[in-house]
Amino acid sequence: MLVTVNTFPRVLRVGDLEIAVSVSDRRTTVRLTVERDASVTAVAPPQISRSELIKMVEAKRSWLYGKLAERRELGESRPAREYVDGEGFPYLGRSYRLRIVEPGKEVRLIRGRLELGQGDGARELVRWYRRVGETWLGRRIEPWASRMGAKMSGLRVQPLGYRWGSCSRDGRVNIHWATMQLPPTLIDYVLVHELAHLQRGNHSKDFWRLVERAMPGYEDRRERLRRLGPDLWLPDEGQ
Repeated sequence: MLVTVNTFPRVLRVGDLEIAVSVSDRRTTVRLTVERDASVTAVAPPQISRSELIKMVEAKRSWLYGKLAERRELGESRPAREYVDGEGFPYLGRSYRLRIVEPGKEVRLIRGRLELGQGDGARELVRWYRRVGETWLGRRIEPWASRMGAKMSGLRVQPLGYRWGSCSRDGRVNIHWATMQLPPTLIDYVLVHELAHLQRGNHSKDFWRLVERAMPGYEDRRERLRRLGPDLWLPDEGQ
């Protein structure tokens, strides 16, 4: 039976998943999205059967659970921070206080203080995390890649929304700049996780065996990462 805009349910429940459904005549296929607040939405074409939509959700169940886990790991409730003298920002697991200096100065960590130019803010701090991350993470990942036999073509530090990392088919590893706020032992877990994805694309048993082989007892680090994520500074999804 086909359903239309007027008859399609606004909320569809498939097992333990609750999907908010909307209909768009611009769609020819269903678009499933895990939103910023960890809700799941579906935008469907005007004519589709309920059973077809349920079948699509079930086929994407593993993907949806993975995205939901990513949202929860990085968290939603974040401490507000101001760009003023004395405000603390984390770097490699420690908090460093800002020192506001003359305008136009490049952000730098010196004598235990993060120097930020007067009038500057999130953009310059993110740029600093990315800059120091390129060097620090580049050195840090090489021994892990060698140990795991992972063929890595390069590393980039960039905004990744609610993901700690990602990797591409050509062997490039991408790491969220916010990982530079974590303690080094947790950064290592993020790196090992992505290097394992170069060899296994999903979170199968074989994938977790690769992680366990490289980092015995990784579960503790994963749990610490889950708890610490909401305390990190992340100005907005686009950065």
